[in-house]
Amino acid sequence: MRTFLRCCAVLLPFVFVDLASAQNLPAMTVVEQDGEQTYSLSIQVLALMTALTVLPALVLSMTAFTRIIIVLAILRQALGTPQTPPNQVLIGLSLFLTLFVMAPVMTTVYEDAVVPYLAGEQESVGALLVAVEPLRSFMLAQSRESDLALFAELAGEDEMEGPDDIPLAVLIPTFLTSELTTAFQIGFLVFIPFLIIDLVVASVLMSMGMMMLSPMLISLPFKIMLFVMVDGWSLLLGTLAGSFFA
Repeated sequence: MRTFLRCCAVLLPFVFVDLASAQNLPAMTVVEQDGEQTYSLSIQVLALMTALTVLPALVLSMTAFTRIIIVLAILRQALGTPQTPPNQVLIGLSLFLTLFVMAPVMTTVYEDAVVPYLAGEQESVGALLVAVEPLRSFMLAQSRESDLALFAELAGEDEMEGPDDIPLAVLIPTFLTSELTTAFQIGFLVFIPFLIIDLVVASVLMSMGMMMLSPMLISLPFKIMLFVMVDGWSLLLGTLAGSFFA
């Protein structure tokens, strides 16, 4: 967690750090009786604040968060409890599981890019290029070749000879598309056992002539009991985390 926060705090304003030492942006001018007083705001501070607004998009598009949150949302729908667990719990669980999955990548980024940059051994642009490489390797390992070929064709990048030639503008949408596909595949497998319980309960109620009783009301405790008996949370979260290392 500490390594991840350090990386986010240091890497995001890399592109703008060199500009900060040379330029200031006038933010406000106050006219006094004996002259003018100008208060300036550093471009580096502006760049940092702007980069923080982009951070959620980076978490969604370049980490394991997308796959995890979609599978957990499908699980909640399959259980028939659309409000339990609440959204805050699912997002918090997804974030910390994402930190667990991304820990090796963030550690590599911190050691290879952040530490040399803080020590003055690398410039900002060089450190940023080094920091991108572990993320590139992670996204490439989770991307499907068919999706990569599709976006490369759409972007007109037909002459790529290796992974290093793939631009981020092609790799990021490829990674997101592959993550969506994988998440729905896992969600389908999660949904099937609960769907079978719903069908069995509905068939029993129909045969008993209990037409006015909602099958969802009867099947809900059975689905929760099944999920608890098989230790569903540990099984699902372990499978999700393991799917990134397969």
